[in-house]
Amino acid sequence: MTVAIETGLWQLDPAGSTVAIAHRTMWGLVTVKGTFGGVTAEGEIRPDGRAHGVVTLDATSLDTKNAKRDEHLRGSDFFDAENNPTLAFAVDDAVVRQDDSVDITGRLTVRGESRPQAITARVTESSTDAVSLTTEFTVDREQFGMGWNQLGMIRGRTTVTATLAFTRTPA
Repeated sequence: MTVAIETGLWQLDPAGSTVAIAHRTMWGLVTVKGTFGGVTAEGEIRPDGRAHGVVTLDATSLDTKNAKRDEHLRGSDFFDAENNPTLAFAVDDAVVRQDDSVDITGRLTVRGESRPQAITARVTESSTDAVSLTTEFTVDREQFGMGWNQLGMIRGRTTVTATLAFTRTPA
């Protein structure tokens, strides 16, 4: 199927959306997983089919099912949520391809550090007033000042997995 996504303004449907991370720790023996409960997003599809917008995560909403670890992740060694309460992905351009993949370019901002990020998403559902995208990509946390690595336990990249459901805002 080739999707034609309607022009206009779009808002995230939080009930149908999730953003999660996974990172291997303990010298690669354990994978820590977490989900951000506070996710918002908005965007615009232009008449030429291109899109722009922003996805914002509440840094304090990360839940790894371990309160002590979550507190550490919110602290200055990692997200520094007190000084940087949000993480954001600003979409500069998104283009839907014939195979329903979406090439997305933008800037990821974590801890006040902003870096270019290109990802590929897939349109999993679409209608006149709703669209859902899924994606998985990796991030080098050290590029964002998160170099804490006691005894070399944390190496490699963090995997981000997202399902984002949007509804079109009535004109």
